[in-house]
Order: sequence, then C-alpha cells, then structure tokens
Amino acid sequence: MITFTTSLLLLLIGYLLYGSVVDRVFGADANRKTPCFTSTDGVDYIPMPTWKVFLIQFLNIAGTGPIFGAIQGILFGPAAYFWIVLGCIFGGAVHDYFSGMISIRMNGASLPEIIGDNLGQLPRLLMRVLSLGLMILVGAVFVTTPADILDGMMADEGFLWSKNFWVILIFCYYVLATLLPIDKLIGRIYPIFGCALLLMALGIVYGLYTQPGNIPEITDAFTNHHPSSAIPLFPGLFITIACGAVSGFHATQSPMMARCLQNEKYGRPIFYGAMITEGVVALIWAAAAIKFADSLNVDGATPYEKLLNAMVNPETGKPSPAILVNLICKNWLGGIGAVLAVLGVVAAPITSGDTAFRSARLIAADFTHYKQNKVYKRILLSVPLFVLSGILMLLNFEVLWRYFAWSNQTLSVFTLWAITIWLSLRQRRGELNLACVLIPLVPALWMTLVSTTYILVAPEGFNLEHTFSYCIGALVTIAFLGSYIAWYKRI
Repeated sequence: MITFTTSLLLLLIGYLLYGSVVDRVFGADANRKTPCFTSTDGVDYIPMPTWKVFLIQFLNIAGTGPIFGAIQGILFGPAAYFWIVLGCIFGGAVHDYFSGMISIRMNGASLPEIIGDNLGQLPRLLMRVLSLGLMILVGAVFVTTPADILDGMMADEGFLWSKNFWVILIFCYYVLATLLPIDKLIGRIYPIFGCALLLMALGIVYGLYTQPGNIPEITDAFTNHHPSSAIPLFPGLFITIACGAVSGFHATQSPMMARCLQNEKYGRPIFYGAMITEGVVALIWAAAAIKFADSLNVDGATPYEKLLNAMVNPETGKPSPAILVNLICKNWLGGIGAVLAVLGVVAAPITSGDTAFRSARLIAADFTHYKQNKVYKRILLSVPLFVLSGILMLLNFEVLWRYFAWSNQTLSVFTLWAITIWLSLRQRRGELNLACVLIPLVPALWMTLVSTTYILVAPEGFNLEHTFSYCIGALVTIAFLGSYIAWYKRI
C-alpha cells in the first residue's frame, strides 16, 4: 500500500505544483472573453457552470479508459504506477490543458485546425482524416460494447432487451446527443454519471485499505510481469494505459468544453484537473485489480496470472475487464456496488461514444466552414458520420481496436508537437523563457519514441525484432528532434 498511497499523493501534488507552473506558462487571462461569449450560438458555444464543465470534461476523456486500460496495464507489473503518475502529471495533463486552452485562444477550434495552424497544411489534412476516423470508430465501438454488456444482464425475451434492441436504443441516444444543444441532454445527464463514477472510485479506495489481498510494491517495477503479452514492457505498457496517462483522444474532446468555459482562469481545474482526476481513477483501478486478484482462489502462481484468469469470460474464453469490475464492485461494495458497476461499465462507454460523434461533427464543421446554428445543418453534416459508423459496426472490431490504441497515441504525438511549436513561437517573441518549451517537448519526444517503436514491434504492426525496433524508434525520435532544432534556428 506504500506505493499506491505515495502515487496518489504525488498526483495531487502534481496538480498543485506542476499544474500551477503550466498555467503560468500559458498565461491564462481572467479578463479575456472566452468563445462562449464571443461566439454564442445556443448549440455548441454556450456558457455553462464551471462544475458542470468539469464533470462533462472528465467523462468526455474518461469513459471506460481509466478503468479497463488500467486493469490491463497492471498486468505488466508495478511499472504501471510509474507511468500513470509521471505520464499524467508531465504528459497527459500538459497535453489536455494546452489543447483546451489553445482552442479557447483560437475561438474553440477543433484539434486538426490547432495542429494545422502550428505544423502546416499536410498535418492538418492528415489530422482531419485521422481524428474523424477515430471519432467514428469510437462511436461505433461504444454502441456495441455497452449493448453486449446489457444483453448479458438481461433474460432472453426475444427482441425486447436483446443486443439489437440496445444497439438501436443507444444509437438513437447518440443521434440526439450529437444534434441537440450541449446543455439540453449532455449537460443534464453527464453530471449524474460523473458523480457515480467518482463515487465508485471512492468506494474502491475504501476497499483497497480494508479488503484482503496484497498489492505489489514499486521495487518490482522494472520487470515485465505480463503472463501472456507478446509485446515487451516498453512500449506495451505505454500504449495499454492511455487514458490515465497520455491519450490523443482527449485533445479531440477538450475543444468542446473550450466553447463552454466562462473564464480562462478555470482552465487549470477543468483541463489539467480533469486529467489528474482520471489519473487518480486509473491508479485506483490498477491497484484494486491486482489486490482483488491476489485474494481469489483461482489458478495462477502470481497475482498477475490470477488477474488474467479472473477476467476470462466463460462464454468467449477471452479476458474481459468488465467481468472483473463487476466482481470487485459486488464483493467490495455490495448492492450499491452492483448499481455503480452497471454505471461504470455501461454508462462510461456511452458517455465516450456520444461525445465522439459530437466531436466528429464539430471537426467536420470546422474544416467545411459549415455553420451549425440550424438543426438541419447539423443533420446534413451528421448523417454521413452515422452511416459510416453503422458500416463499421458490421466489421471485426477486435482487429480494428488494436489499431485504435496505436492511432490514439500517435494523435497525442502530433498534438504535443503542435503545442511545442506554439510555445516556441511565443518564446521567440520574448514572451517566455526557453526552458518553458521543454514542458511539451519532453513528452512529445517520449510519445514519438513510444508510438514509433510500438508499430514496429507489435504483431498487428510490422512485428519486427525488438532490439532492431528500439533502434529505429530512437532514430526516428532523434530525427524529429533534429527537424525541430533546425526549424527553431530558422524562425
């Protein structure tokens, strides 16, 4: 428990200290009017209470990511604690904060436009395609995922309560959440789901300190403990735990709240704070998973083998983190836990799916310059997105989702480099010290190394020899740094 408690404290200290540094470097201006006032349209640009913006931002970026990803990530061992703490404070929170705040300064611009303005037209076009594709994929997967879970909870009653019934119902909700003004549906139900997710996390914290089982300490951190992964600790861990550390998906969501934030001074608690909160949730579930597994009477010589076996779905024979979430909540929290588990494994993916479609609509609206103030305009832009999503739902998502993990982190690479360029231009104008540029530059280099190495070494990538992949990943990262230095000298 020493490692867990220390990690928890470090996340909180990181918000107070490093979050304050990041906020000062950006230069949040409490007197500057935000887009919700300068571009109010009653649909996407709407002033909203700060507490509500925080809960919506938290659920936008969280979903099942900090739960399922952390459970799968702890299989690699206590190194997961290192990545969640350091990745969240110095990478993910920086990534989320600057993407949200730069969007505010660009009148609520979506991620591809932020990247394009800083990295050029080719990256802009690439990010338009990549981010739109990711949003449609997330929306499609998060129709079928909660539908599968709900189908398994219900008795067989024909079409009613079947998987197809839930798919249709969830998809209809997504349509409404995409088209209606953000304060009419999302703004009303998200605070409820957000509070439920946080209450569930608090209940699990209580269980961590009171329930039987052991949590491995950090002394074991530099060994790969995963019982079955074909991918080594590096880069496997850093791709598996995205939400809770660094996730490119977050930068597609931050502009939605950038259009609703009433004052720049709230940027730190909204963008940096929501990411730290997600890191706390990921840390809690990583620790809870391994402790709970250690207390079980299941096959396995180590807690990691027990955890992997405890997640196996008896119907499919494949690991499912949702099964473990249900077990932990029911065993540690009783009847209330069962309700919270449903909200955690069902409502959480739904709250990622609906904003994924909404974000896709906003991205498309930005690059087509098609105003969204009329409902028929929103319908015209959204129909192709829903059609493409419906087609994707017919494909094999197990294959598609493997590529999503890599694409998600690659998106964070482009975002962090765009932030680096944005700060570098300010530094060249004499507004900042050169050291300030290191805030996004260091995580940009790290995520470049992670993403490059992963696609080279992964079975779904090039499946190359590990040492060779590390060398190529390092060379690509050095090339990126060299290109940046050459550009910096020219400006």
